[in-house]
Amino acid sequence: MRRTTVHRASLAAASLLLLAGCGSQGGGEDKGSGTVSPSPTTSPTTSPSASASGSPGSCAPLGAELTAADNGRTFCLAEDGAFRVTLKGTEQRPWKKIAAAGDTDALKPINYGFMLRTGYGGAAYQAVAAGTVTLTSTRPLCAEPTTPGGVSCKGIQEWQVTVRVK
Repeated sequence: MRRTTVHRASLAAASLLLLAGCGSQGGGEDKGSGTVSPSPTTSPTTSPSASASGSPGSCAPLGAELTAADNGRTFCLAEDGAFRVTLKGTEQRPWKKIAAAGDTDALKPINYGFMLRTGYGGAAYQAVAAGTVTLTSTRPLCAEPTTPGGVSCKGIQEWQVTVRVK
């Protein structure tokens, strides 16, 4: 056996170990351990008036709070209704400020009501006019390396919700 074969096999094994460690998923609440939390999934709703796809004319009633689990969904809200958005993040993986696009005059930002922990994303809105607004935010999938030369990733977790004010 040639010596280069041993080096190639060692490199292949080391690469597999590195790939297995990068992007590993942690369970439960994100404690900022540097592991990647799974992206929230949306399950189909049984109500004919609710839709995760956002097809025209269908949406779910909007409760008092939106979270990361609501990613990709479409909600309806009556004028004068209010809600808040709470996205739980960490200091190492913070959510960016929530952005609104579309008929932004339909929602008026209001006082959130309490302080958020570092890394959380939050906002509160009141419906003031008919229209459709898309709320978005992002955060890094991986924490920044804590040691020089540590493994990092460039992945971004996206959050988006559509709110229809009727």
